[in-house]
Amino acid sequence: MNELLLIQNTAAVRIVTMNRPEKRNALNTAPTRCLLDALRNADADDSVRCVVLTGAGQGFCAGADLAEFKDLVPAFQHRIEERAELTMQLHLAFSKMAKPVVTAINGAAMGGGAGLAIAGDLAVMAASAKIGYPETRHGIVAAIVMANLVRQTGRKRAFELVSLGESFTSQQALACGLVNHVVPDPDLMPETMLLAEKLSSVKVEAMRATKQLFHEVADLPLEEALERGRDVNKLMRAFRNP
Repeated sequence: MNELLLIQNTAAVRIVTMNRPEKRNALNTAPTRCLLDALRNADADDSVRCVVLTGAGQGFCAGADLAEFKDLVPAFQHRIEERAELTMQLHLAFSKMAKPVVTAINGAAMGGGAGLAIAGDLAVMAASAKIGYPETRHGIVAAIVMANLVRQTGRKRAFELVSLGESFTSQQALACGLVNHVVPDPDLMPETMLLAEKLSSVKVEAMRATKQLFHEVADLPLEEALERGRDVNKLMRAFRNP
């Protein structure tokens, strides 16, 4: 167990908890790298069938730890480039995993934290939680997290979030398709675990093929998407239940 993350296995579900509650789980280089490693390790572990990502304390994730960025001046361009690459790889990892990831959004998810909140395959949000991309208010851009946001909600909604920097309530997030379920705060983890347990009961081969195809066809023209679906359809008999 790394002090920056709490790792707990419940049957075939691995719960990964970002553990900087005093910083609202803001991410600097060290926890970002730890989280990326934790996701990759869970994906490689045959005993894990589903991953739940949440935050310790009152916040899910406040995004990038701005205290770190004051040292990332142009004179240290290599550090800037390394940090950007690491962040990109973290947000890409969710779609590359064969196993489903459910995010349990227990509190505010802002900036890069909002990006993590919606990067999972499914998202459950506490009723009191908020989500937002306040980067423009700090004179910066919601750059890496924008790609997932645009793909998961309409252009007008996405632009409203990244341009105005205002937060959305849980009900607004639900209405525009950023999360799957909104639940009372005390029910967040029980409801998330029920969902994760259902996902973990799906046959491994079927889940892997479903997730891979889902992310492929989302960005393909219709004909190419149908062709990929046809190819996977031919393989379905290989992992059907007897």
